[in-house]
Amino acid sequence: MKRSFYHYVMTLRGPNTKITETKLANEIGNDIQFPKQSSDYHEISSYLEIEGHYVENMDDFDVLWEKYTENNR
Repeated sequence: MKRSFYHYVMTLRGPNTKITETKLANEIGNDIQFPKQSSDYHEISSYLEIEGHYVENMDDFDVLWEKYTENNR
């Protein structure tokens, strides 16, 4: 069974917020309204564009999404 994007991102959380992926993972983990069960790119990217005030650059999300799809085959 494929895991959700949120579940994958939670594996990247940590104290080193200098790493872009870790910083974004920590912010997503703190977002109580994040679509936790979703594995749909459009749903998650739309949510982050509208509600993800913590995302400085959507390219960071795209890189993370690419890694998610590679690890979730």
